[in-house]
Amino acid sequence: MVKGKIKLGRRTKDLVKRLQPGEIAVIDHQDLDEVAALSLMEAKVRGVINASSFISGRYPNPGPKILLSHGIALLDNVGQEIMEILKDGDYISIVGNNIFKNEQYIAEGLLLSSSIVETKMKQARENLDHELDKFIINTLEYAAKEKSLILGKLNLPQTKVDFTGKHALIVVRGKNYKKDLRIIKPYIDEMKPILIGVDGGADVLVEAGYHPQIIIGDMDSVQDSTLKSGADLIVHAYPNGKAPGLKRIEELGLQAEVFPAPGTSEDIAMLLAYEKGASLLVAVGTHTSMLDFLEKGRKGMASTFLVRLKVGSILVDAKGVSQLYTKGTSLQHVACLFLAALIPMLVVLDSVPATQQILRLLSLKLKLILGW
Repeated sequence: MVKGKIKLGRRTKDLVKRLQPGEIAVIDHQDLDEVAALSLMEAKVRGVINASSFISGRYPNPGPKILLSHGIALLDNVGQEIMEILKDGDYISIVGNNIFKNEQYIAEGLLLSSSIVETKMKQARENLDHELDKFIINTLEYAAKEKSLILGKLNLPQTKVDFTGKHALIVVRGKNYKKDLRIIKPYIDEMKPILIGVDGGADVLVEAGYHPQIIIGDMDSVQDSTLKSGADLIVHAYPNGKAPGLKRIEELGLQAEVFPAPGTSEDIAMLLAYEKGASLLVAVGTHTSMLDFLEKGRKGMASTFLVRLKVGSILVDAKGVSQLYTKGTSLQHVACLFLAALIPMLVVLDSVPATQQILRLLSLKLKLILGW
């Protein structure tokens, strides 16, 4: 049995900001992804009730397994009605598959166990080939439609920041983003790149003690205080110019530029820095794999494929660097990582003429590897 007060929210990333330790989260989140699961775990919830399916079978999403491994109860597929029946602050009990409020039966779902989750994940893995086939077809189809991202002339917004010859760090709220940002702290402190937060990535920069210079995105998952921090605000608009996120900016009494373009906000953040003359792009938390995009509910990655074709010569993706490096790294691992570190250095050699700057970057790489 699990008891506690509840808070409801159809957008998990917004709900976690309101949750208190020991509460039960009531969400409507099909295929709970890893980032959402980690945010619920960090909120120290006691249980999670999902109006939708934690695992639909489309792909093996890791979120439910993460929560179960931390002792968080999961009640699956309760139905949409639960979002109307309950309200914030209600005290409920989960007994088996059932929900009770004031000892009165409310709704029924399926209490997930490790064995149930593993069975569902196995079925999802078996379906992955089918999803991959659809994903590739969709990506290629839309790549043909969106090729203007690399061939056409973009209507770039004005910025107070001058990118010419500088490094730019682009932070997205994606897998391992917090750990990766911590690992590259020596690089940030030494090189002082232009800091770009993509939607909630701007909050991540603030939490880490940095001041984002540019915030770009739909503006639907950034805290008001971060938007008011003085950064250049760029609202991602549809290709036709419609920008739903601009309304929030105006309601806050702020001003923003509009950037109409297809694709994701992290794509246009890279394009912005590239087209304005940045010499190196460093990306944290970005989405690059099929599973990344399925977790975001996208059926393809055409724009990301195209953008990386365009900016790849100056792009260093820091995603997952926290998994490569640990304090206990052996000398053999250090040697391997040192050789791997030479690859982005070759990119820098092509784009930065100053030899002294190159040597400083190489020094930073060694610091990251050796933990100095």
